Amino acid sequence: MKPDYKNWVPKYMVNSLIAGTIVMAVLFVIFGVIGVGLSGALRWIIFAALLLALLIVGAFLKWSIMAYRAFSYNGTRQLSKQIVEGTANYIKLPDSGTGLDVGCGSGALTIACANKNPNAKMIGVDRWGKEYSDFSNMLCCKNAEAEGVKNIEFRKGDACKLDFKDESFDAVTSNYVYHNVTGVDKQKLLLETLRVLKKGGTFAIHDLMSQSRYGDMQKFKQKLIDMGYESVELIDTTDGMFMTKREARCLRLGGSTLLVGKK
Repeated sequence: MKPDYKNWVPKYMVNSLIAGTIVMAVLFVIFGVIGVGLSGALRWIIFAALLLALLIVGAFLKWSIMAYRAFSYNGTRQLSKQIVEGTANYIKLPDSGTGLDVGCGSGALTIACANKNPNAKMIGVDRWGKEYSDFSNMLCCKNAEAEGVKNIEFRKGDACKLDFKDESFDAVTSNYVYHNVTGVDKQKLLLETLRVLKKGGTFAIHDLMSQSRYGDMQKFKQKLIDMGYESVELIDTTDGMFMTKREARCLRLGGSTLLVGKK
């Protein structure tokens, strides 16, 4: 049995865009080009409107196919795998220690961290909402079994209010999760994640930490240092670490940043 980590770009979205593009193309030909039942200025208005709609849907389709191929675990680029393993490299757990992965999705990062820390335990939490209906606790467990990883556990949880006491974990991590949480201050989400980190523990959180989403992260970094955190770094992962800036722009991953440090 092989693991199935799914794709960050759902297959149904790609298929929907393919269907939408075909429909728009047919409508454009019938009403825009041939002009069935239309004449005069109205025909040209319909022509322009359908052409614009076709171009927009086609552009979204082009992006979705490109992103699907880049994020696929079975493709040649394997960007998701590179990001997951690169983030997991920062999670160091002591023997018999425990780490937490917030927003574990299909279990990829949780499993990668567990693999790199065989004498410790990883816990992955996620709310597994309808937005990512392909992901589930059962899928995570199946992937862990396929990878032969036993030092692992998956639970339902909320990143906004983690069901753990302060300083419960030796390490905490997360990957491309918090930008999806709407209506919540992202820096508060980070502090909620760091709340459960033990003294001396490490953290590695990767997300789209742009100014518009996260505010001033340099000030937040200094805030963590003032709170007593050590070796706090903000690493631009679009500067050749995981991807180039050009690829990040094409895949709409601008602002991808890894926040790492120690408590």
